[in-house]
Amino acid sequence: MRNEFVNIGVLLRDAERSEQIAVRFTRDWARVRCMDPDADIQMLESLESELRQRLAHQSADAPPFIEVLEDSFSNALQITQPKAYLAESMISGIEELMRVYVEPRKRQAAARKSGRTAIHAKMRSQFERAGVWDLMRKRIAVSGYTKPGDSLRIDCGYRPNGVVRMFHAVSLDGDTELPKVLAFSSAAIREGVARVEKAKLELTAVVEPIVEVSADREDADRIEQYRFSVETMEAEDIRVLTTNDLPRIAETAQRELRV
Repeated sequence: MRNEFVNIGVLLRDAERSEQIAVRFTRDWARVRCMDPDADIQMLESLESELRQRLAHQSADAPPFIEVLEDSFSNALQITQPKAYLAESMISGIEELMRVYVEPRKRQAAARKSGRTAIHAKMRSQFERAGVWDLMRKRIAVSGYTKPGDSLRIDCGYRPNGVVRMFHAVSLDGDTELPKVLAFSSAAIREGVARVEKAKLELTAVVEPIVEVSADREDADRIEQYRFSVETMEAEDIRVLTTNDLPRIAETAQRELRV
């Protein structure tokens, strides 16, 4: 009724090679939440993967892709009128269009992403670069493995053969609660995966390197909290890796998912 809207993503298609399509949604949902605090961000994030997959597998005799978008998502997602755009490449084009139409203008003194948000962003970026993000399960509800009412959700995961690999961003920058929650829950999740999936669980906590938590080696409290959190998780058979290990993790996922 108020005719207000927020741009959340860009779709770029090669005019000569229609099968060449790039889709990217925003990683910063602050503007959406400002307009609608109750917006279903999880649904919007899943739309990106669904949209990319639908367009990638569209047959030659299928309706025009704009009709596919409008019919598929109804009022959940509105599509603007297409415009011509001259780009050097699909990658450079989609990045430029995101900067122009979608990403919020950076304030000069804008605070950088930190904590779990920063770790999750790096994790997603590496999996996307490896081409496996759309093939992974996201925000995995552990209540399906433990008990109804369990609110914990694991960031992402996939299943190669008889192993379920799950990954969760955990910030150790002064926070010992999430590591303890994950450690407390791991045994029940592992038993549930064995019961439901008939598979072994490999749960990985992705944390920031210790130098990002305490550049000052004299900060004994922060260092002790960091080590306590790592030891707490490892004691429950949770693999603890840092963001520096993400390229290797993504490469393994790429190989196992045969991308």
